[in-house]
Amino acid sequence: MLDLKFIRENSELVKKAMKDRNVNLDIDELLKLDGKRRELLKEAEKLKYEKNKMSEEIGKKIAKKNDVKNEKSQIKSMSQKISEFDEKVGDIDKKMVNLMLIIPNIPHKSVPIGSEQEANKVVRTWGKEPKFDFEPRHHVELCELLDIIDLKRASKIAGSFFILYKGLGARLERALINFMLDLHTKEHGYMEVFPPFLVNRKSMTGTGQLPKLEEDMYRLKDDDYFLIPTAEVPVTNLHRDEVINEDKLPIYYTAYTACFRREAGSYGKDTKGLTRVHQFDKVEMVKFVRPETSYDELESLVKNAEKVIQLLDLPYRVTLLSTQGISFAASKCYDIELWAAGSKAHLEVSSCSNFEDFQARRANIKYRQKNGKLAYVHTLNGSGVATARLLIALIENYQTKDGTVLIPKALQPYMEGLKEIKPL
Repeated sequence: MLDLKFIRENSELVKKAMKDRNVNLDIDELLKLDGKRRELLKEAEKLKYEKNKMSEEIGKKIAKKNDVKNEKSQIKSMSQKISEFDEKVGDIDKKMVNLMLIIPNIPHKSVPIGSEQEANKVVRTWGKEPKFDFEPRHHVELCELLDIIDLKRASKIAGSFFILYKGLGARLERALINFMLDLHTKEHGYMEVFPPFLVNRKSMTGTGQLPKLEEDMYRLKDDDYFLIPTAEVPVTNLHRDEVINEDKLPIYYTAYTACFRREAGSYGKDTKGLTRVHQFDKVEMVKFVRPETSYDELESLVKNAEKVIQLLDLPYRVTLLSTQGISFAASKCYDIELWAAGSKAHLEVSSCSNFEDFQARRANIKYRQKNGKLAYVHTLNGSGVATARLLIALIENYQTKDGTVLIPKALQPYMEGLKEIKPL
């Protein structure tokens, strides 16, 4: 959430940011409500002052045994008007909060302005795309050949766009998760947590998924709980409504969770195989940091995610997203996109974002500075990484002519030394 004072004092900057994001919001309506609210509060305070003054006069008259019937009538009238003012202010507060909750974050000045297709900027690439002396197979064909994933039975027991890993496929999925958790905890300094996969509405609102993105979320019918779209939600909310001492910052967490997304807006996109699914596994990284360090922390967060892919020796590119490509809550975001030989496409496996104090304001996460003053922390999160598309790239890039898939050296210890998965 943006600071109301900031919006009030920088309305043109906020309007430009909305235009750059291609978001149609009436900032003037918010400012009009803010102005009306301040007027009502001013009138209410004036009336309260007059009421208190008259109450003092009544006390003096009562002490002298004078008649105060008229004054008491005026006090009653004033109290009624004050209640009316409070009610009007309460109604305006609700309208303002509803508007504030749908205003996205301000993009950082380094974020390219424009659409995803035109303005996203590739900032670096790593590794070489594999070359084959045969036509590389798509991962769906390879998975069927290796008998490691069963999409038909997944569809039978759940529905379309769900995954059933089996045999060495299930082991490979587990190996990737354990490999990433070990890397982030042992080498990158993150504390592992294992949070609930269900969260309440306040948690979803705190990180910015609600109210704007509710149609993309799975909500329980009889309870106001949501299946998490990412571990970002429960992990960021670990410190909701808390004050952290400055000497405890930065705080780094990593977590494995399943992630659930309805993908309501995915019509027309590539949804074949594991590319776009309703449930997938992901290892997440979340940071709570001091504001002055947050953009350095973003760069190191991206490096942490890249290390996963480098150790698996998979070619990728890092893309700086444009103003129309970054998420609702982000001020700046990098995507990491793997090359998948059989799909002949780059697939996003990680988004690393700095939210500045946007989430911290919504979730009320502050830190106590050394001088005793309170300020909002900056929050960051990044996929470290999502496994479904990672598995696509791994299977397609490490395939051989007969359909065998080689296992990267970094993963072999997690596969009990297994070096390859052969067709049945």
